[in-house]
Amino acid sequence: MVAGDAVPDDAVVVRSPSGEYMIQTLDFFTPLCDDPYLFGQIAAANSLSDVYAMGGTPYTAMNICCFPMTAGLEILSQILAGGAERVRASGAMACGGHTVEDAEPKFGLAVTGFVEPEHLTTKDGAKPGQLLVLSKPIGTGVLTTAVKRGLLTEGEISHAFDGMKTLNAAAAEAMRKAGVRAATDITGYGFLGHAWEMIRGTSVGFEIEASKIPLYEAAMEYALQDVFPGGSRANRAWLEGLGAVNWLDEVREEHRGLLTDAQTSGGLLMCWPSDREVPDQLSVVGCVVEADPESGPRITVGP
Repeated sequence: MVAGDAVPDDAVVVRSPSGEYMIQTLDFFTPLCDDPYLFGQIAAANSLSDVYAMGGTPYTAMNICCFPMTAGLEILSQILAGGAERVRASGAMACGGHTVEDAEPKFGLAVTGFVEPEHLTTKDGAKPGQLLVLSKPIGTGVLTTAVKRGLLTEGEISHAFDGMKTLNAAAAEAMRKAGVRAATDITGYGFLGHAWEMIRGTSVGFEIEASKIPLYEAAMEYALQDVFPGGSRANRAWLEGLGAVNWLDEVREEHRGLLTDAQTSGGLLMCWPSDREVPDQLSVVGCVVEADPESGPRITVGP
């Protein structure tokens, strides 16, 4: 095994007989929207993201589906069709899968991908002086919660759904070209939770500028109304309980909530060499620094 057992990486990596590294991962979750085709697209993009996060290219994908047959086969077929569309967009092959009957729908993929050894990225390996670069906005947790509470319609957050179904393929290609070796994707633990996974137990820390982190439209509006899901609140309590985050006094409460907001199919967070140009579609949100010898690795968040 090359990666996946020592740190909480996004997938397991093994050496193939040809010398390439083979990436294997799986992920699935319950619906976050009423449109079954869109749900299939988002769930598939989320599953494929773990391969992109490790610098790889998806090769095959197999469906994992739980479904209540009383809901009707047309809905099931739409979920599967949405997933298949994202698999085709990734260039991977859809290779069947398995469905079981369950009271609540769940869908995702088991994905196999490949990466050349020199392009493998893992969660560890951040170096002082590198830039922290993010490929997608955040705020999906607060926005989908606003929909559940009847404060927004699904149509009003279609831009966020578009972001969630967008593949991280372009970001992965950009980080391969830049020589990035440390990265992860932003999902359920929120931006800071996944950032913490990259530095805990290391000798480096992260410095983040909250105002530079891109947000989905209306995310700040509903953060100001404290419309956060339970998972986001749990993320913040976990990180603050560990002492993992040093909030500077100027960081507003709504920003603190958004940076720990539980995400679905978020972007890649990459440790970018400072001497390599960052493409315009990506956002520089902070930098890697030496950890304080006394306090250890921490994430310092400024305004």
